[in-house]
Amino acid sequence: MTPLTVRQGDATSPQAKGPKVIAHICNDLGGWGKGFVLAISKRWPEPERDYRDWHRHRAGNDFGLGAVRIVQVATDVWVANMVAQHGMKTGSNGPPIRYDAVERCLAKLAELLPSGASVHMPRIGTGLAGGSWDKIEPLVVRTLCARDIPVTVYDYGK
Repeated sequence: MTPLTVRQGDATSPQAKGPKVIAHICNDLGGWGKGFVLAISKRWPEPERDYRDWHRHRAGNDFGLGAVRIVQVATDVWVANMVAQHGMKTGSNGPPIRYDAVERCLAKLAELLPSGASVHMPRIGTGLAGGSWDKIEPLVVRTLCARDIPVTVYDYGK
């Protein structure tokens, strides 16, 4: 088992050698415009373009809770759009995060990773999705770290 690393920094600027995948949570409504996705779009247009196209053509593809798309943005960097947020606002069903979808996304990500890749992320699901890191961290450890996939979580501005 590879331990989870937490460090200060920007998840859109992963600090590692070799292939790197930046993982983040998306909603199931096709909305892209708040939170961590703004930092992604500031650096690369491809992940947003792919996500919007994926959502637009959802009738004929796998778009939905638990789905993952990996988009290459540089020679050795990819962005993983993971759909694990139902809607965008907290309502009578609680926050938008869906922990079962987070776990499915992370398990799929482990299967889709380029050979030898490390995973980099903010504290996924804890911002606009309203999730608890205490619930998400064990999912990351079980699905990625337990498979000896190096994972770095970045705390921005702390």
